[in-house]
Amino acid sequence: MMKTLRKILFPFSLIYAAITSLRNLLYDKGIKKSTGFEIPVIAVGNLSVGGTGKTPMVEYLIRLLSDQYNLAVLSRGYKRKSKGFYLANDTTTIEEIGDEPFQYHSKFKQINVAVNADRVEGVTKILELLPKTELVLLDDAFQHRKIKAGFYIMLTAYNDLFYNDLVLPAGNLRECTSGVKRANVVVVTKCPKDLSDKEMEQIKNKINIENSNIFFSCIKYHHSVTNTVEEIDLNDLKDDFIAVAGIAKPEYFYDYLNCPVERQITFPDHHFFTPQDLKEIVAKANGRKIITTEKDYMRLQNQLPKKQLYYLPIEMDFVKDKERFETLIAYTVEEF
Repeated sequence: MMKTLRKILFPFSLIYAAITSLRNLLYDKGIKKSTGFEIPVIAVGNLSVGGTGKTPMVEYLIRLLSDQYNLAVLSRGYKRKSKGFYLANDTTTIEEIGDEPFQYHSKFKQINVAVNADRVEGVTKILELLPKTELVLLDDAFQHRKIKAGFYIMLTAYNDLFYNDLVLPAGNLRECTSGVKRANVVVVTKCPKDLSDKEMEQIKNKINIENSNIFFSCIKYHHSVTNTVEEIDLNDLKDDFIAVAGIAKPEYFYDYLNCPVERQITFPDHHFFTPQDLKEIVAKANGRKIITTEKDYMRLQNQLPKKQLYYLPIEMDFVKDKERFETLIAYTVEEF
């Protein structure tokens, strides 16, 4: 069925690929203008639609750089209810800036977080309002050619590598695979921790950039779930919970919890939960614990019983060459 659907949609993918390729060519030739800035700007993004681990990567960079630099994160703020530029403050809600920016804002008090669909306008306003800003991280900005970042980090998931995919709508790519050439670094995310050197080399040889600029990362889940009240070791959870996820490709989350399908409730990525959704979750839990992702917890924490709701913390780590990646990023910022 899927193969048949792809064949039907393939002609539309050719049209989409032609349009995006022409757009990129106009930017590459300087016919369409890209705007750069006098401070380092690092863009994190991908070629595909969702599920590559941008949020853990942005958080990794925040941890790496925020002690040394006055740092701001700029995101689109997907599905937020505000418009235009918005700089997060002490009274900001998740509805005003979206789930991922709200997560950055809640977890990292030492940084500034802003949202704006127009990245050029967003960085310009950050520098106007926060003139001491020394570094900006752009969340999900690989296709935003109007802004010229100083460094591009492109992510591709191990189980869904971009070079095996097709352009929308037959596949999940936002542009042709040749877009990888704009990346300074490619990080293959969500890899097995025991990924062999041989397989790494095979993947590197299929990615069309310098092999030394290709890295492999994995998801590092915590060994406990937590909320504002307590922390529970995963071994003590047993089967007394349901799992709720509103993220792209939640399989890793469910697998790590060893949660069977009958105790899973899955919603679309960036889903804002309705009163009916909340009733469904509470009914299915039936007094049991509700385990969700860290991103979903940001949306659910004030809508479900606090003593019943927990989240599984997540971080990104490298399979190998962690120090080389960090040195490369540090050097890029220092030498800008």
